[in-house]
Amino acid sequence: MEAVQIPPPRVEQLLDAAVRYAEERHWDVCPGTWLEPADGTERCSCGVSGCEAPGAHPARTDWAGRATGSGAAARRMWSQQPRASILLPTGRGFDAIDVPESAGFLALARMERMSLPLGPVTRTPDRRLQFFVLPGAAAKADGLVRRAGWDAAAIGLRGIGEGHYIAAPPTRVGGAGAVQWVRGPSPANRWLPEVEELISPLAYACGRAAADARGRLS
Repeated sequence: MEAVQIPPPRVEQLLDAAVRYAEERHWDVCPGTWLEPADGTERCSCGVSGCEAPGAHPARTDWAGRATGSGAAARRMWSQQPRASILLPTGRGFDAIDVPESAGFLALARMERMSLPLGPVTRTPDRRLQFFVLPGAAAKADGLVRRAGWDAAAIGLRGIGEGHYIAAPPTRVGGAGAVQWVRGPSPANRWLPEVEELISPLAYACGRAAADARGRLS
């Protein structure tokens, strides 16, 4: 099957999305780096050769202090640099539980069958799913997974919380593609779930995917 080519977001899409996240979801937003044309390709505005997240990481060391929940301030920031990526600081309005893509979709299908409460979910170009949960989840994730009988690092599950960030749609990460919504923000998921409500199906799916991967290698 041929890979689907995702066109780069138009600059107005980035501005509109940043303003919408601030105004409608009350999430803090921060402009990050962006992609610049260079010798027929694109490079990160940070100028670092081999940048690990080209066009999708903080542009300044004081990024956390610059983040804003004001729609007017967001509009002003992206008007100054329309191509800037959209970064959402975690540990404020939400934390994220980050899992491998295959395990994430397996868990998502199971949670929908169980009618569990779900928040927004993103898919990153490096094939990860990020489940939005209430703040404080990252600090509890390892312990909750351990009590469920798994090792979080071994099964590829991690919490993203205070002091960190995620890139939000339609941010594009180098030539790998754009961050996308699997479950976009909506009135139905305005109230985020507690991590305890989701950790069991997420850990089970990650553990099963990790075991399957080991089986294929043996």
